[in-house]
Amino acid sequence: MWWIKSDSGSGSNLNVLDSGYATIDPLFIIAPWVFLFLIPAITMRSFADEKKAGTIELLLTRPLTDLQIILAKYFAGFVLVLFSLIPTLIYYYSVHKLGSPVGNIDTGGMWGSYIGLLFLGAAFVSIGIFASAITDNQVVSFILALFLCFFIYTGFDFISSFSLFGKIDNLILALGINNHYVSMSRGVVDTRDVIYFVSLIAVFILGTKTVLESRKW
Repeated sequence: MWWIKSDSGSGSNLNVLDSGYATIDPLFIIAPWVFLFLIPAITMRSFADEKKAGTIELLLTRPLTDLQIILAKYFAGFVLVLFSLIPTLIYYYSVHKLGSPVGNIDTGGMWGSYIGLLFLGAAFVSIGIFASAITDNQVVSFILALFLCFFIYTGFDFISSFSLFGKIDNLILALGINNHYVSMSRGVVDTRDVIYFVSLIAVFILGTKTVLESRKW
């Protein structure tokens, strides 16, 4: 059994020392809720600020396609999310050292969970970029991205929990991010989950491209 020595007798699901287990699962429980606010804040200026400042037309006249511009802003946002996760490796190192014996932690499962968190962040960035493209107000962009991320993350779970549509409830559940994120957080990288996240990212990137192209209509 994996455990960490602790003087505290009380247990807590989100406190590693109190739980007594050498695991960083609490990180992967809290991180999505942090991302719900962090990522919309990162992406809210992507296109909204360009529109408000009047530099969007200058940007779009560059020898770049709309898709290249969108992908550049998308990967810029994703890299920032990646950098935000790097300090959490200290958390893993600490638990690794505190384990009894030292190193008694499921490293493979941990990396699988990190992959799930990266896919989650990548999906939220695509949603944030889309929200920024449809408005010229940063605050509106932030609120819209927050709402969309929250709904796609938990909304489908909430709807399916009412069991109103019979067999379709499972399909509704599968449309939500949480179902696939939880699956990957177990340390199992399933092809179906990867395809879901890639498809979701593609949908919102193409949606952003459609919004930018609408200026020509």
